[in-house]
Amino acid sequence: MAGIGFVLRKLTRKDDLLGILQGFAHSAMASNGPWLFTVLALGGLSVYAAGSGNRAALEEFRTVIIYNFAFSLVLSGPLLIVLTRVLADAIYAADVRAAPSMLVGATAVVLLTQVPFAIALYFGFADLAPAVATLAVINLVAIGCMWLVSIFLSALKDYRSITHAFLFGMGTALGTGIAMANAPTAAGLLLAFTLGLVVTVSMLLAKILAEYPYAVTRPFAFLPAFRPYWLLALSGFAYNAAIWVDKFVMWTAPEAVHPASGLVTFPQYDSAMFLAYLTITPSMAIFMMIVETRFYEAYIHFFRELQRHANLEHIRANHRLLVRTLVDGVRNMMVIQGTVSLAIILLAPQIFEIFGIDFLQLGIFRLGVLGSLFQVLILMLLIVLAYFDFRAPVVIIQAFFLAANAAFAWASLQFGFAYYGYGFFLACLLTFIVAYAVTARFLADLPYQTFVRHNASIRG
Repeated sequence: MAGIGFVLRKLTRKDDLLGILQGFAHSAMASNGPWLFTVLALGGLSVYAAGSGNRAALEEFRTVIIYNFAFSLVLSGPLLIVLTRVLADAIYAADVRAAPSMLVGATAVVLLTQVPFAIALYFGFADLAPAVATLAVINLVAIGCMWLVSIFLSALKDYRSITHAFLFGMGTALGTGIAMANAPTAAGLLLAFTLGLVVTVSMLLAKILAEYPYAVTRPFAFLPAFRPYWLLALSGFAYNAAIWVDKFVMWTAPEAVHPASGLVTFPQYDSAMFLAYLTITPSMAIFMMIVETRFYEAYIHFFRELQRHANLEHIRANHRLLVRTLVDGVRNMMVIQGTVSLAIILLAPQIFEIFGIDFLQLGIFRLGVLGSLFQVLILMLLIVLAYFDFRAPVVIIQAFFLAANAAFAWASLQFGFAYYGYGFFLACLLTFIVAYAVTARFLADLPYQTFVRHNASIRG
């Protein structure tokens, strides 16, 4: 689903610096909007709340947001990946009449699965004030809906609407927070953040429904797709669980915080990793706008030539072009993200000093930046494998990532605080090596995979 990438790529081909900057800015919002919204809005509200001296309210607010992001991603993962595949199939078939129905049905699934979980978590397990618990439930659902609408964004061509939606949402969150009294409460901060999410989701929903102006019929017609795509659903769970499992493990660290609410966190580790993830924004923007579009063009050319009964010489030439495009993309991503990561690692002390971040997080942050470098490359390779419908290898790689991240995080706990963060870094590094080896093997045998292993007539 590289559609919006082609539109954004045109901006970078203008003969001026402004066009290039606009292209990357819009691409960052389209590819990483939810994360940027969260980090910037959360950071702004935290600065505002910290100035009031009400640190307990700030910590409770941050804890709820962390829990909601973690569980909404893990719970939504299977639904999102299957829905993405169904939508991609519909776009490829040039029949998107069912898109609004899928959106309505998927929203209902999010509500039916996440509301009971949120109620059990915040009203049953956690000890929170009723207002905070109620807003926490609403916030979890709003975050789940944001993930849901995000999968429709790459099919849209109006990149400005996407950027405006996230900017207006962030503005609403910050404006509401600032408009509150000088002594903000956890409920007030949650209300401000949730209102920002609702504004963003509402604007994106309006744009999606305008893009797909069709009647809503049979909203749950996509659910049978879980049967043929059960491996995709499993991969959606495994990948999101892998991203968060090190945080779950680190919440058992001796330095973890055990508040009266019962919602255990490790603020030094969690905050450092949140900031580290933000460093992959440039690579995500470049991948959507340049790398994926070039790969997609080579991918389409390869299979269209097959459909036109190209001879063996042309097939091999197209195969070499496809592999070279991918290798160039991986190399360019490593160079770009590596440069960004190195610069941030070297400048980390100055960055921490400017923003008043606890220097105890410095080592974890640097390892998180290195881990994020390889995580974005893992994601790129997984997307490439998904293009060729290699579902089993994708699940195997993600399961390896999940196991490695859990095991190395646990191992780092045994060595003490100085080693915190090494687990995530090593898990990402090893998973990248495995993903690259698997991708290289399958792409090297692509003609065989196409004509024999993935040939329905032969398998039948």
